[in-house]
Amino acid sequence: MKLLFISILMFFLVACGQNKEHETYQWQIPKDYPKPQVPRDNPMTKAKVKLGRFLFYDKNLSANQTQSCASCHHQKNAFSENRAVSIGSTGQSHRRNALALVNIAYNKTLTWAHPSLDSIERQVLLPMFGETPVEMGITGNENEVLSRFKSVQYQNLFKNAFDDESVNFDKINKALSSFVRRLTSFNSPFDRYAYAMDDNALSVSQIRGMDLFFSERLECHHCHGGFNFTQSTAHEKQLLDRRPFHNTGLYDIDGKGSYPDTDMGLNEITLNKRDMGAFRAPTLRNIALTAPYMHDGSIHTLAEVIDHYAAGGKAIKSVNKRNKNSKNQFRSPFVKGFEINEREKKDLINFLNALTDTSFISDPELSNPFN
Repeated sequence: MKLLFISILMFFLVACGQNKEHETYQWQIPKDYPKPQVPRDNPMTKAKVKLGRFLFYDKNLSANQTQSCASCHHQKNAFSENRAVSIGSTGQSHRRNALALVNIAYNKTLTWAHPSLDSIERQVLLPMFGETPVEMGITGNENEVLSRFKSVQYQNLFKNAFDDESVNFDKINKALSSFVRRLTSFNSPFDRYAYAMDDNALSVSQIRGMDLFFSERLECHHCHGGFNFTQSTAHEKQLLDRRPFHNTGLYDIDGKGSYPDTDMGLNEITLNKRDMGAFRAPTLRNIALTAPYMHDGSIHTLAEVIDHYAAGGKAIKSVNKRNKNSKNQFRSPFVKGFEINEREKKDLINFLNALTDTSFISDPELSNPFN
């Protein structure tokens, strides 16, 4: 009888331990914030996030073992990269800047310019298997890459995450997506001021900059609005599909708004002329850590970004020298230019710095587990 009791107790303890790994996931977000949408076939669990963290930092995931996901997404840069465009594991340069992985669990669309890429699980496949350009370079090397994740440590991680120690790319994809979905950031001085009601969280200059940011004069908030400071937002209480892509007047090749053939933005996907040079407005959370800016990393500082928008688009000056009657037919109506003095510019930059969440870039649970 005693042995039977001990057996039942041991079974109960083991079951409780397993259930703890798969219990309802506790989001690292402020109270009363809406929860992100999560695919039914990939629910969030602590074990899956843990496995995803190991995979995210493991160079064994690239075919030649030279890069991990973290090679282009550094925690100290809010999981972005301090270079204009990324370079893949084989040395190929990309045409676009690595987006910061900040609150992308709330993103309506992923990447810079793809209206149908609305799933983290689908997006994660691109760096792993993409061939133009090569990033991780897994295509054609699938079996070799999988064989590297059969250590005892990984077998335990996979078993805890999926109740099965076998390794395949579906599980790798789901675990990576879960870790990336976990990268939430809501502890900036602005959050403490606006949501925690801490009147001392922002300086007088930052408050003036905030007023400028949300003013109709500058119109920043039209493309970078909401709690995530981006128009590309969806969550359990907001399912409306918005159009978060905008031509910001960064280029104007022909005086009519055309972008370089090397990257015409959303137009490449939709083949709709009105989408020329349209790119997704990224979140401004932790924006001070994610330079250089724009889809091609062509603007280096926040001060230069403000100059760009104050001019109504960087391209407008050079175009107007050639043709004063030129008109960029594709530029967003919100990018119309504005007057701003040096004090106001400094205030605005100070406010943008107030969107930095230092706990996010120092969180040990998001750091390299191999260090």
